[in-house]
Amino acid sequence: MTSIQSVEIKPTQETPTPADKKANLNFWSVFSSTFLTIFLAEMGDKTQLSTLLMSAESQSPWIVFLGSATALIATSLIGVLIGRWVARRLSPKILNFAVALLLLFITSLLIGDVITST
Repeated sequence: MTSIQSVEIKPTQETPTPADKKANLNFWSVFSSTFLTIFLAEMGDKTQLSTLLMSAESQSPWIVFLGSATALIATSLIGVLIGRWVARRLSPKILNFAVALLLLFITSLLIGDVITST
């Protein structure tokens, strides 16, 4: 005679692998540095001032918030997509050099504007 044995299956909690921990750390590292950089860059800029003025003039500040937040998400998405497209076509070395040249050009325009306006 054969007997049927019952097997109890207990749910196991998997311990995260080092790769999982690294991916989680990488996510939070990128997220927090991106948030902090954009948050500080946007403080007091024309977008925030425009939103402040629209909210002050509007009787619907939450609609102003939703509109401005949606616009910021859309412009960020465009920036991410273009950045991804450029990164796939240029090496990091060339990309860093191009960005450095662009920033030098913008800086020289701003300095020139300050000199001519005084």
